[in-house]
Amino acid sequence: MGGRIASLIADEAGVAGLVCLGYPFHPSGKPGKLRIEHLKAIKTPTLIVQGERDALGDKEEVASYHLSNTIQFHWLPDGDHSFKPRKRSGRSQEDNWNDAIRITAEFAQCLRT
Repeated sequence: MGGRIASLIADEAGVAGLVCLGYPFHPSGKPGKLRIEHLKAIKTPTLIVQGERDALGDKEEVASYHLSNTIQFHWLPDGDHSFKPRKRSGRSQEDNWNDAIRITAEFAQCLRT
């Protein structure tokens, strides 16, 4: 819920940027109850790092949302909401977390320039 709350106040708080690690686009099991209205107009540069198969918003369903162009996505291969991939993917949760750390650092660096 941290990313959701932070995204609700980011513009008002005047932060330089926002990173959400696993955004809950809808409650578990309720894909029709979207939590995206404010994301359509957010002005703060935002990075959402999300597992490709996150049950709270997977890559396919999120692609259908019309969100602000200030939002960037980074999709973690085969990751769930905790970024954990299935064993058959050949990736580990540590691989996905390392990827999330790298992309977050790159995003933060771009905000500084």
